[in-house]
Amino acid sequence: MVKQERARRTREKVLDAAAEEFAVQGYSRATLNAVAARTGMTKGALYGHFASKEVLAGALLAQSHEVWEEMLLTRNAPGVTARTALESLVLDLAHRLKADVRLRAAMRLATDCPSLTRELPDVSEDVRRDLVELVRRAQQEGGMPPHPPELVAQLLLTAMHGALHVSFGPKGCTDAAAWEAVWRLLLDVLAGDLRALSGEPEAEGDAHG
Repeated sequence: MVKQERARRTREKVLDAAAEEFAVQGYSRATLNAVAARTGMTKGALYGHFASKEVLAGALLAQSHEVWEEMLLTRNAPGVTARTALESLVLDLAHRLKADVRLRAAMRLATDCPSLTRELPDVSEDVRRDLVELVRRAQQEGGMPPHPPELVAQLLLTAMHGALHVSFGPKGCTDAAAWEAVWRLLLDVLAGDLRALSGEPEAEGDAHG
């Protein structure tokens, strides 16, 4: 049991190091030597856990696919509107992309190297497809104007990728609060809530999510 636990911890350490490398360098420029250096292991020891760079990338893609499926499942609850589910999911994903290097790396891997996802989970496409479906449902429920769902989903994903390189923190506002305020503004605008632009307070009973 002790040996198994040690092997599990080492595997997790390697996955974190690989995620850091893939997130920064992308698949083509990342090397197993660099991953080994991040862990303090020899390349030979690393091979004992992952036989190749492709296997490492596949493990991150598979794990992130499971994370996304769990995020989606927790929001498909009876009585929850599609707009509320969409807002919650987008806010959670935006936060996780900032905080979870494994998810961030998997999104870059899926985008930078489509050949990897021919036989492996494509978390980037999963996210795009599920956002499109939620936008479409929200429109059918009357919660969003009829913008093309594919364009709305693409705008959200583009904003998420861009936000990874921007620091939010206006004077008098914590980073976390500013981060959420920016996303809520974007979501309100996409939902056609013009009060979000004017700064007018919502009427009682109009609040959502």
